[in-house]
Amino acid sequence: MALWAATAGYVMDAMDVLLYLFALQSIRAEFELTAAQAGLVSSFTLLASSAGGVLAGVLSDRVGRKRTLVYTILFYSLASAGSATARDLNELLFWRSLVGLGMGGEWSAGAVLVAETWPAEHRAKAIGFMQSGWAAGYMLAAAVSALILPRFGWRVLFLVGVLPALLCSFIRRKVKEPEVWLNRKEKAPLGSLLRPPLLRVTLLATAVATSVLLAYWGLFTWLPGFLSAPQEQGGAGFSIVKTSGWILTMQCGAFLGYLSFGVLADRHGRRPVFVAYMISAALLVPVYGTSPFWAGGGASTVMLILGPLVGFFGSGYFSMFGVMLAELFPTAVRGAGQGSTYNAGRAVGAVAPFAVGALADRFGFGPALALNSVLFLGAAAMIFALPETRGRDLGKTVG
Repeated sequence: MALWAATAGYVMDAMDVLLYLFALQSIRAEFELTAAQAGLVSSFTLLASSAGGVLAGVLSDRVGRKRTLVYTILFYSLASAGSATARDLNELLFWRSLVGLGMGGEWSAGAVLVAETWPAEHRAKAIGFMQSGWAAGYMLAAAVSALILPRFGWRVLFLVGVLPALLCSFIRRKVKEPEVWLNRKEKAPLGSLLRPPLLRVTLLATAVATSVLLAYWGLFTWLPGFLSAPQEQGGAGFSIVKTSGWILTMQCGAFLGYLSFGVLADRHGRRPVFVAYMISAALLVPVYGTSPFWAGGGASTVMLILGPLVGFFGSGYFSMFGVMLAELFPTAVRGAGQGSTYNAGRAVGAVAPFAVGALADRFGFGPALALNSVLFLGAAAMIFALPETRGRDLGKTVG
């Protein structure tokens, strides 16, 4: 029940956040936004999500994983519906920031709930299944956008975002708190994350998360915009329906990437599988992002073939964060440690949508997207500074 609840919450979380990406060009036209301004909305969402993730992590250590999960789902659902009322850029920034608060909080609460519920030998598989909810939510957002956006506009599209609130009743009735949290005995202050022996782990985990999240959000925030932008702006020039179709194939690859990472990480360890994904993503992204320049009339076919691979390797590694971060911190500060390290990285990563948008205004989307490869390689190098955590008993984790 914990796994199903966290996964469903994450599916709807992704849908609510990503509806903006599909509505982006319509919103830009109505509000007369530059690419940099449109990217700024995503940056505000990510900044708020980092704060929400930290707060939810701390709250889950205090009041419980399940209760915090309910609060965050309710919060982002109502904020998504509120986005439909935005009348200008400032109001849009306000509502999408609230969506971000709930989005970051849901991941923090859901990931630690699943990690503490499942045994060590299957923990990465469970987290991989939960993380696959992001790909499912991405596909759901693409499908809903293709159905609603051309007919009813972006405001009606955002109203769909209130539906996840219906999950809260199920979670309250069916999900139990993890035994390891209920039976916790140690009392560790939040400040222990910034003191030995946890300080080194906190800083290194934050550095890895920062590099990955800069690359991910710089790439995936702008993919729908890249696919639908005119070719003279460096885009692929696809219609919204075709853009949604290409995103769906990419997210099918991402879905399999999340699941495969969990299976491989339980078998071979967290670090080697992560490195393999990082190197593969670093090689694929420049080829994909520049294909409109070198593939000519065949760019559409090239992107259709490479898209699932970009999704597989460019997203699947996120399953590591839900499991490895939980395995690095003790129970008393596990939610805070996991939420803080991951979401500090997300806070820095929030500059990526704005930066890529600004670069796209000057150089076009393709070259701007290709720059994310350096960040993938940086994360691959830094992961070796953290210990391998496969098989750890969370009840005995000391950092």
